[in-house]
Amino acid sequence: MFSEEQVSKYQVTKRNGLAVPYDGQKVIGAVKKAVIAVKGSHAQGSQHLQHLAQSIVEQIESKVQRTMPDGGIIHIEDIQDNVELYLMRAGEQQVARAYVIYREEHSKNRQDLNIKIEDTLQEFTVVHRDNSETWVESDIYSLVSSACEMYREVSSERLWKLIKPSLYDGIKFNELWLLLIMNARSLIAEEPNYSKVAAHFLLNKLKQEVLTTFPTITQDDNLYRKAFRISIDFGIEKGILDNQLSKFDLEQLAEAILPERDRQFDYLGLQTLYDRYFLRSDETPFELPQVMFMRIAMGLAVNESQQNRRAIEFYRLLSSFDFMCSTPTLFNSGTVRPQLSSCYLTHIGDSLSEIYQGLSDNAMLSKWAGGLGNDWTPVRALGSFINGTRGTSQGIIPFLKVANDTAVAVNQGGKRKGAVCAYLETWHLDIEDFLELRKNTGDERRRTHDMNTANWIPDLFMKRVFLDQDWTLFSPSEVSDLHQLYGREFELRYEYYEELAQAGRLKQYKSIRAKELWQKMLSMLFETGHPWITFKDPCNVRSPQQHRGVVHSSNLCTEITLNTNDDEIAVCNLGSVNLNNHWTIEGIDKEHLKNTIRTAIRMLDNVIDLNFYPVKKAKVSNLKHRPIGLGMMGYQDVLYRAKISFDSIEAVELSDRISEAFSFYAIEASANLAVERGCYDSFNGSLWQQGIFPLDSLRQLEKSRGSDYCTFNYQSELDWSFLKEQVKKTGIRNSNIIAIAPTATIANIVGVCQSIEPTYQNLFVKSNLSGEFLVINKYLVSELKDAGLWDASMIDDIQYYQGDVGRIDRIPNKLKALFKTAFSIDPRWLVEAASRRQKWIDQAQSLNLYMQEPSGMKLDNLYKTAWSRGLKTTYYLRSLAATEVYTHSSDRVDVEAEQTLCRLDDLECEVCQ
Repeated sequence: MFSEEQVSKYQVTKRNGLAVPYDGQKVIGAVKKAVIAVKGSHAQGSQHLQHLAQSIVEQIESKVQRTMPDGGIIHIEDIQDNVELYLMRAGEQQVARAYVIYREEHSKNRQDLNIKIEDTLQEFTVVHRDNSETWVESDIYSLVSSACEMYREVSSERLWKLIKPSLYDGIKFNELWLLLIMNARSLIAEEPNYSKVAAHFLLNKLKQEVLTTFPTITQDDNLYRKAFRISIDFGIEKGILDNQLSKFDLEQLAEAILPERDRQFDYLGLQTLYDRYFLRSDETPFELPQVMFMRIAMGLAVNESQQNRRAIEFYRLLSSFDFMCSTPTLFNSGTVRPQLSSCYLTHIGDSLSEIYQGLSDNAMLSKWAGGLGNDWTPVRALGSFINGTRGTSQGIIPFLKVANDTAVAVNQGGKRKGAVCAYLETWHLDIEDFLELRKNTGDERRRTHDMNTANWIPDLFMKRVFLDQDWTLFSPSEVSDLHQLYGREFELRYEYYEELAQAGRLKQYKSIRAKELWQKMLSMLFETGHPWITFKDPCNVRSPQQHRGVVHSSNLCTEITLNTNDDEIAVCNLGSVNLNNHWTIEGIDKEHLKNTIRTAIRMLDNVIDLNFYPVKKAKVSNLKHRPIGLGMMGYQDVLYRAKISFDSIEAVELSDRISEAFSFYAIEASANLAVERGCYDSFNGSLWQQGIFPLDSLRQLEKSRGSDYCTFNYQSELDWSFLKEQVKKTGIRNSNIIAIAPTATIANIVGVCQSIEPTYQNLFVKSNLSGEFLVINKYLVSELKDAGLWDASMIDDIQYYQGDVGRIDRIPNKLKALFKTAFSIDPRWLVEAASRRQKWIDQAQSLNLYMQEPSGMKLDNLYKTAWSRGLKTTYYLRSLAATEVYTHSSDRVDVEAEQTLCRLDDLECEVCQ
């Protein structure tokens, strides 16, 4: 079929005169319908059908290319005439006849509808902000028809019947577009492509708003190119955009914009950008989608020697949806305050001045859209002696309350609430109070309902849980060096302090059964969703930067594992590759993946030098170590297309193969960038410099922990030897490279399943600023159509069972297995797949675990398995009780149950992505 470049050269003229981009998939769909109409549903999915449809499209495209090599306009009737001709030549006379009948019926329907409209040419006034104009019904129908003809399986007649009764004289212009959007949205549950139609209407509404801001522009074929140049100048004039953008060749960049890529958006993705991402002036957006992507690309290319070439390269990557930058980068790239980084990890000292300096840093970082991970372990425990006042400490809990309230107070300029996670090591004497911070009962002065919490667990504690031994709690004021140790050194020092305690040489300590504390951790995790379970030793033993300090915590979403100390705040810059765009019928397109990753790594590395740093310690750290976090999304989409169930060994193996290739290309890209730009300052002494890559560090973890506690997989397919030698010789650009973040919002933008997550529900209600609407799994709908099972009754059944296809008898078992949702999958499969990814990742992954009917035994087994498989961190435990209410929101996603409340908060996740 035509390449993307070839497709862009041809337009198709519809019967209403509208010209739309050529789409070979529409021809394939029409041929398949005709074959099925003649041969029945058993023909669906057959190789003959696929080959026939593909062959006809290739013949049509070959003819078009011969007759119009430089591009041009094709009439829809000519395409359909050729479909008939090639069906006949293929010996499919009956199918050709069915296709002719199909054309005649649709022609008659259009004529009937046009007659009805012409008979009732009702006029009504459409009111604009400053004037009004007269419209007739046929004007509106033309809008509906032109939108629907661009997409398969949608009916302009069906949509028009919903819209027409709501039209009235004096309707406001914005209300008219909202009417079109909302009625298209209402049909998404029965046909996912109505989401594209709704997005088309929303895009037109946005264009009208931009035209209102820039009245000198007219809506014609050059709208985008004109709007781009004017919006850049406008943003600079308003003090929103950096003046450096004016140094680009705006004419060249305007010509590089691809307006047809707007068709990739579904409604949810475009509405997300509209609500919160497009730059605005006086509450009105002045960016179109492709303008936004080019503005972001320009912002990331400002320091490049070939600015224009790199900006176009970055734009093409972003606008293709192959890769997407994280939310702070989308918000701020190219602006006068380019805070582009996603995560900040801070170290809180033990003195009062250090504690409040840490809280001040939290506020400044949060103000500019950074997600925070705070290491609170150094702060002395309740009852500890204070030299200055000769009194005793109140411990960490009162200060955590202040940190919680600071996050609430500093709401990132009104765009979203501040978000922070506090980490505490398991030997801290305040750990039991820390576990209860999110409880809904008890003293409210000792509760932090808006802040996340996480346990930072050493391997020694887990060993004692397995052996049912005692565990000793200390105040860091007496054992401060424990915080700086891990592995065997930690174990020896910890045992030494236990001996001191037993000898009466320490003032503060408490002995408790390790199992008892572990059970309390799991109980609080089940009851409140916190603290999360994260593991100190894997994060440190496998850290490439262990020669430069200790990883004291992770970040807000548990995927970042960077060193922190009194002088450095760790920073990470995130973006994610869309795996779905790199999947073909043969598997992952490795050359495509390699090219995507190469450009993405360059973009993320540029963020480090361009970033606006709210605090100096963050800048010092980021420029010295240059860490980035390249992640992935759309893993579940790939499984759907490969027809592999999430809970299968095939899925685990696929996760392994994809992650190895992903890791190889990411490390190779950073190494090649080091050849061009130089390696990072603290490279000497790192694991990279020693030729110890992520898989090698897994062996080091087994050696440190002991093989009795390890169930690791060392399977590998690629030859890494050459790459290791290259890194030893010429270095690597970034101290840390891979981290898999949640991608809650950017996955919505590009229209794929988030991160490495299984589908949460096949059907759910999505809420945004424009209201609520049903969203249905488009892959499920496609499979049910191919099986001849998609009808009104099936839609009702799916809604009745809240998307749980396992309870619908007439759905085949293979589809029930393929479309299991998160709570229907044994969470151990998520751990298995994550363990295969983790061996290739130098940082960590944001791993949610789902359990429909939690029990103490199940939780105990699950988290012990996660530890023994070598995971560095876990994220939320999602659990449901007997009664659930599902409400997905761009602002918040809640799952409410009678006994359990687990919050799925998009806003917390999207601080990272």
